[in-house]
Amino acid sequence: MSTSISGRQLHVVKGTVSPDTTAQTPGMIRKPGIDKNTAGAEKIWLGHVECTPNTMGPPHHHGEAETAAYVIKGHIRVYYGEDFKEYIEAGPGDFIYVPANFNHIEGNPYDDPAEAVLSRGPDNIVINL
Repeated sequence: MSTSISGRQLHVVKGTVSPDTTAQTPGMIRKPGIDKNTAGAEKIWLGHVECTPNTMGPPHHHGEAETAAYVIKGHIRVYYGEDFKEYIEAGPGDFIYVPANFNHIEGNPYDDPAEAVLSRGPDNIVINL
């Protein structure tokens, strides 16, 4: 659903679309809600991520994109630093921020699935190392 005023459009996107339409890393299933394809967004990607239990992704960064996440359930861990030995961990109600060009590994080291709302701008860039 969209409404146009002066050539600009408001959009309501009903749910997420297939994870096949955006960049992925193992263990983190990203499903777009707002992006270029669903709403014509040029500077933001917003979606839902499911974090598979006992899975950590590969080392990567997100290029020029900054990342923010809100954890809905479970726990998400982000490793960083020399040999990725340091980490932060967020649980339900916590927010995570990852700066642009910041090498890290993310995932869920627990037996229960985790879920988060993920925002990245200018797009869902994933550069595996």
